[in-house]
Amino acid sequence: MRRVTYAMGVSLDGYIVGPDGDFDWTEPDEEVFRFWIDQTRELGVHLLGRRLYETMLYWETADQDPSLDAASLEWIEVWNPLPKVVFSSTLSAVQGNARLASGGLAEEIERLRAEPGDGDIAIGGATLAAEAAALGLIDEYRVMVHPVLVGGGIPFFPQEGRRVGLELVETRTFGSKVVHLRYRVAR
Repeated sequence: MRRVTYAMGVSLDGYIVGPDGDFDWTEPDEEVFRFWIDQTRELGVHLLGRRLYETMLYWETADQDPSLDAASLEWIEVWNPLPKVVFSSTLSAVQGNARLASGGLAEEIERLRAEPGDGDIAIGGATLAAEAAALGLIDEYRVMVHPVLVGGGIPFFPQEGRRVGLELVETRTFGSKVVHLRYRVAR
């Protein structure tokens, strides 16, 4: 069965976006960017909330920028063809290889898990991930911890008031002192 993963960059104090809405501290160096590209190659579909979808729209036309480096062009080659499902109550249309979710999150994940195909089902965005976590749908948490304290903002982990046991699967420390932690939900 296809795994459901939640992966994002996070500050050491647990936020994916700072109190001012900024997340420039998550900008990856070459080594971390290469890691993200390789991780994205393993995906079969990416589920996004509206805010993350709108942030990632940049990549739909970024290949027109002649100043992009080879890694950014490779990212576009991996990201743009990846099927995406966008969860939004305000959008009426989406672009690129994306579609608006036709059902609730649990129904979409159940349908995607039942479809033939390879690759994990990734969830992006804290609000969407919080809903998936509350429903017990996340199989793995992949946390890219950045060496910064931002003091508030949007938390990576939902505040749902339930305990979830995790098993450490992988760790990696990058030259930039960013640390990747991969945990599997203990079932």
